[in-house]
Amino acid sequence: MRDPRDALVEASSLAQALDLDVIDALTVPVPRKRAGTLFGSGKVEEISEAIAAAEIGLVIIDGPLSPVQQRNLERVWKAKVLDRTGLILEIFGERAQSREGVLQVELAHLSYQKSRLVRSWTHLERQRGGFGFLGGPGETQIEADRRALDERIDRIKEALAKAVRTRGQHRAARKRTDYPVVALVGYTNAGKSTLFNRLTGAAVLAKDMLFATLDPTMRAVEISPNRTVILSDTVGFISDLPTQLVAAFRATLEEVLDADLILHVRDIAHPESAIQARGVTEILADLGLGTEAEARMIEVWNKADMLASEAAEALSAIAARTPRAVVISARTGQGMDALIAMIADELAEPVEEETLTIGFDQGRRRAWLFDHKLVKSEVQTEDGYRVAVRWSTRDRSRYLTL
Repeated sequence: MRDPRDALVEASSLAQALDLDVIDALTVPVPRKRAGTLFGSGKVEEISEAIAAAEIGLVIIDGPLSPVQQRNLERVWKAKVLDRTGLILEIFGERAQSREGVLQVELAHLSYQKSRLVRSWTHLERQRGGFGFLGGPGETQIEADRRALDERIDRIKEALAKAVRTRGQHRAARKRTDYPVVALVGYTNAGKSTLFNRLTGAAVLAKDMLFATLDPTMRAVEISPNRTVILSDTVGFISDLPTQLVAAFRATLEEVLDADLILHVRDIAHPESAIQARGVTEILADLGLGTEAEARMIEVWNKADMLASEAAEALSAIAARTPRAVVISARTGQGMDALIAMIADELAEPVEEETLTIGFDQGRRRAWLFDHKLVKSEVQTEDGYRVAVRWSTRDRSRYLTL
C-alpha cells in the first residue's frame, strides 16, 4: 500500500504538470465506496462548502470514478470533476508531439469517453417508443454518438497500424546496422531524460515534472572506441496507469521489447522508490516482459546528489553488493563513468583476430572496417590488401553482408 501523503504529493504534481493552480489538497478516508458519489453524504457536503468558499472550478479525484459518480459530484459541487485517468489523459494530450503520439492519446481518450457518453444526455428521456421497438430520444442520441466514436476509433486504429508498421521497418533497419539498442525505462520524473541528455548531448525536454517526455527519442551514442549503441528514451511509467493507456502506448513501448539492454532508472531519493520500481516491473510484465527482462536490465539509482552524504555512502555500499546496479546523478555527472563501463561490459561480445584479403575493387568493405575501428594492421599486396582485424561474430556477420 502506498503512503497516502506521498500519493497526494504525486497527484498534486500531476495537476501542476498541466499548469493548474492547486488551491487545496487533502486525503479522504473511504471506508465504504458509495455507488452514487464515492464518498459519504457528509463528506460530499463538507467538500462542497470548501469548493464554494474558495471558488474552485476543478476538482481532481486521485482514483477511478464511474460516470454516475462523476456526474453526481459535478452536480453537487458545481465544478468540473476529473478522475486520475482523465487527468493523465489531459497531460498526455498536451505533451504528445509526434503524429503517432497524438493518435495514441486520441485513441485512449475516445475509449475513455465512450464509456461516459451517458453523462452528456441525462437531460433526455430514455423511455421506450409507443410500439415498443423504437428507443427514446436520449437513447437514440447516445447510440448515434457511440457510432460516431466507433467510426473515429476505427480510423485511428488504421492510422496507428500504419505507424506501427513504419516503426517496425525502422527497427528492422536498426537491426541491419546491428547497433545494440539500450532502452531507458522508469517511473515518471525519475530522471530518464536528464540521463539521456547527459549520455547523448541531446536537447530533450528534461524538467522536474511528471510526464515531461511522452514521445520516444532515439540517438546513437559511442560508449567506447569501437562500440556504438542506440539509446532510446521512453514515456515514464506511473502507478495505477489506466488500462487504455497501457494498450494505447504499447506500440511506443515496443522499443523496450526489442532492446538488447534495459536501463531501469530509479529516483533513489524518492520515499516511495521501491513502490515505484514495483509499478514499473508490473507494467513491463503487462507488456510481455516478465523475469526475462531482468536478465538484460541494469538498475540505475539516480538522484544520489539529493541524498545526505551518509545515506549516499550507504547506498553505494549496497549497490556494490547488488548485481547490475549503479549509483549516479544524471544532473551532476556522478557515477556516469561506472554506468558507461557497465553498459559496455553487458554488451561485450567475444572477439577474435583474423586476417582478410581485400581486393582493390572492394573499397567499400575496406572503408567499413576502418570506419568501425576493427583494423589492427594493413599491408598492400599485388592482389589487394592484407588486413588484420579484431572483431566479434556480430561484426563479422555485418561485414559479410556488405
